Amino acid sequence: MVISRIPRVGSDPLLPISEVAARSGVASSALRFYESRGLIASSREGSSRRYYPRSALRRIAFIVFAQRIGYTLEEIAQQLASLPKETLPTNKDWQRLSRDWKQRVVQKIAELEKLNMDLDHCIGCGCMSLKRCRLGNPDDRAGNAGPGARRWIDDTPAE
Repeated sequence: MVISRIPRVGSDPLLPISEVAARSGVASSALRFYESRGLIASSREGSSRRYYPRSALRRIAFIVFAQRIGYTLEEIAQQLASLPKETLPTNKDWQRLSRDWKQRVVQKIAELEKLNMDLDHCIGCGCMSLKRCRLGNPDDRAGNAGPGARRWIDDTPAE
């Protein structure tokens, strides 16, 4: 009877990249990209096959959800840098990292509600409704404030 040896980092079992991709729902290419950015780490045992600690699944889930909320990979890297490297992060560690997530979600909801209201008549003066802008933005006064959808980025309307 042959017993297969599961490689480990400390008490954390190592999983091949294919299993991590399948369990996380993230493509292997994305895992390699995250690794190149220092967001997750792998090890290699005797060959070029990548093995990730099982705890990387939590980090990957964190990355995926943080991106959905709107964090950049740089912001995510800063957050993950505060996690312990040699031990599994605790629930307290994850709670500490996600404290400002609710604020970010509330901010996104407010932006989406504003966009939803503006879709029928205006996209923040970019300008998609020339008829309406003659009333709300005569002579393109908002254009004097700079490029882009000025009202969308919360500039005070030009008088």
